[in-house]
Amino acid sequence: MARRLPAAVLALLSVLSLAACTGDQGREEPPEADNRRRIVVASGQDVTGKNGIRQQLIDVWNAEEGSQGFEARMVELPGSADQQRSQLLGALQSGSAQYDVVNLDVTWVPEFAEAGLIRPLTDAAVKSPGDIIPSVDSTAHWKGKRYAVPFNSDAGLLYYRKDHLRRASVSRHDLSGGVSWDELRQQIDAVKGRIDSPGYEGWTTQLAPYEGRTVNAIEAFASAVPGLRLTDGDGEYAATVEQLMAGVAELRARTTPPYTLDEASESREAESLSAFAEGRTTFLRHWPYVYPTLHETFGENLGVTRLPGKAVLGGQNLAVTSSTSEQRAAKAAELIAFLTDPASERCLLRAGFAATRVSAYQEPGTAPRCRHAPAYAETPSASPTGEGADRLPPDRIADGVSFSRDILLPALREGVHRPRTPLYGAVTHTLITELDALYGPSPSEGRPGDAEVAKSLDEALRKVLPG
Repeated sequence: MARRLPAAVLALLSVLSLAACTGDQGREEPPEADNRRRIVVASGQDVTGKNGIRQQLIDVWNAEEGSQGFEARMVELPGSADQQRSQLLGALQSGSAQYDVVNLDVTWVPEFAEAGLIRPLTDAAVKSPGDIIPSVDSTAHWKGKRYAVPFNSDAGLLYYRKDHLRRASVSRHDLSGGVSWDELRQQIDAVKGRIDSPGYEGWTTQLAPYEGRTVNAIEAFASAVPGLRLTDGDGEYAATVEQLMAGVAELRARTTPPYTLDEASESREAESLSAFAEGRTTFLRHWPYVYPTLHETFGENLGVTRLPGKAVLGGQNLAVTSSTSEQRAAKAAELIAFLTDPASERCLLRAGFAATRVSAYQEPGTAPRCRHAPAYAETPSASPTGEGADRLPPDRIADGVSFSRDILLPALREGVHRPRTPLYGAVTHTLITELDALYGPSPSEGRPGDAEVAKSLDEALRKVLPG
């Protein structure tokens, strides 16, 4: 039977809904503020909630600057990620908004760099660059230059209901050591018939016609063809029809009935999370930030492991705009260095984000201390509210397995990139549109085969990409 959504899930769904719709316009600026000493940071919504961890870190930087220093102000952009990208491009190209720092999705860096909207960064903007996870750090570069510093990362994970697996008497109900797609299908077959929930299917993901469909496609393509890149280092098209056909076949196999929830083809992050929380699936592909909420909801009945095959890297990188003055640019670089330093990354990890630095994942006592956000400090006494480690989900999830070190960190290290190109907007639109052949309304003559879909996709990508 489907369950009512608990308060923790409803709260997160509310944040996701706001991020996709209205958003927050940021704090009002006092009329007497000296804008010459103001650093404006444009960002999407913080999924850790109102006055979330990003704002807390900025507040600490402002306090350290003091009344005579610069003040950073975060402006949260409304709308979906695509809408935020359009807003940033329009504002920076027209000069209509005075942003000094922009928090860019990892896929946007080549586009903003190639357009001259963000500037190359010096070593002043990044502390201990060797500590940044290499796969994550590579998202901040374009054509051999650093244009950004990774703020928080992301990689798809597989969440699952241990109580469903126990009810089905499967041999393995702890999958923290990893699982293949064949094993996943066997698990789903075993659970089906044991779950009394209308419309139940084994797993769900994000296949609506938006960026989530592209993410799922790239994960399938990279799993089917090791080393596959749709674009090379210069952003030119690099795939073949044969590679695309293998990728389409893998995507179809993992995302169509009888294993996938029917409504997955119309689901984004919020809808897929809701279906899983209601008990209508046993497995869920989602991002690391939902782990605290799901653990609060299901406790020891929640399991999490790496995705079978490859996982796509997500996340956001901080960059300095080209339009800001040299003085403000220098101060903006200092702010970025603070927001991404080892202590800040430890705070981000403890708040539910995927940290970008290896050191953040070390054992307590050897990892950098979260000095900048007391609510996420290692000990309860560090918080003025009395909250501390006990308010966070446990890092140990089974038999000594660490969620952060044994599951999340390897997923980030081995994560794959979406196509790196200044034309990414056109590429993802092409993927979403062409793959509608798999997920859109079924034509009367039936859906096209893998070869036909791959051929059409290849032709469409060649039209939007050089090479």
